[in-house]
Amino acid sequence: MTDGVRVTRTGPPRPGPSGTPSARVRACWPVLLTLAVLVVAVVLARRHWPVLETGAGRLAVADHPWLLAAAAAVVTTWLCSALAQQGAVAQPLPAGRLVAAQFAASAANHVLPAGLGAGAVNLRFLMRCGLPAARSLTALAVKTAAGGIVRGTLIVVLALACPGLLHLPRVPGAYVAGGLAAVCLAAVPTARLWPRCRTAAARVTADIRAVHALPRRAAALWGGSLAFAALHALVVIAVAQAVGLSLPPVRVALVYLAASTAAALLPTPGGLGSLDAALALALTVAGAPGAAAASVVLGYRLLTVWLPLLPGLLVLAVLVRRRAL
Repeated sequence: MTDGVRVTRTGPPRPGPSGTPSARVRACWPVLLTLAVLVVAVVLARRHWPVLETGAGRLAVADHPWLLAAAAAVVTTWLCSALAQQGAVAQPLPAGRLVAAQFAASAANHVLPAGLGAGAVNLRFLMRCGLPAARSLTALAVKTAAGGIVRGTLIVVLALACPGLLHLPRVPGAYVAGGLAAVCLAAVPTARLWPRCRTAAARVTADIRAVHALPRRAAALWGGSLAFAALHALVVIAVAQAVGLSLPPVRVALVYLAASTAAALLPTPGGLGSLDAALALALTVAGAPGAAAASVVLGYRLLTVWLPLLPGLLVLAVLVRRRAL
């Protein structure tokens, strides 16, 4: 203050944490990785274009009843996803909006990488239903964990039914030792955060116990998760039957579950590019001709991604407009 006049200093604003170069790099790396995977997928598609063209022609003359069965299975997956989400929450959720949110989440999942779209939609929906942010995150984690456990169990059961189909790569001992050392080094800085982690783990455990104390909720969680994974495998089986693929359905289901699990390691939107390449390669290794494998992948993607994408985005816009999200 000088002579009753307030003096203010002017100058360039200080950059916030989000404006630093390191923060921008951390925010952009998922997008860059997604673009890199998509570029590789386009290059591979151009290189194998004759096979893809033959596969598309084979899909155009496929058996329509099998394709209708696959489409019905796709629609049922949204109901199963809603059932599993309700099973992860103790309080009842509005059924109609819950199913609509799962449909919208499936569309948003193909826009953002690594399942961020579906997670954001479901998190917003649960919070709009009155759940606190912590419990909403716990519900999403419980649903994701149940889905992973069910998928892993299905892979083990089907691998025992189809011995010799899956081959685990041999990892040298030096790589294993290096990985363990990296995990130990990464765990050292987090030792200071252990009290907070223990508190968060206690909250998650309490919510899990509350859900499993209700038999109907537990049945919805595990039954919905099992049906969701099985129906996606059934979509691939139905498309394979529609294009006349001679592989047994059990082998097709195992190939799909293994390929989709491996593709989840690459955070592309909805597994675009990564799942396509992994599923086509797995079907070919399992004994399918290249054109037939391409037809199965194209049919699966057409039914699960491209046809529901625009309606799902419209439902998402309606839910946001009505403040359901």
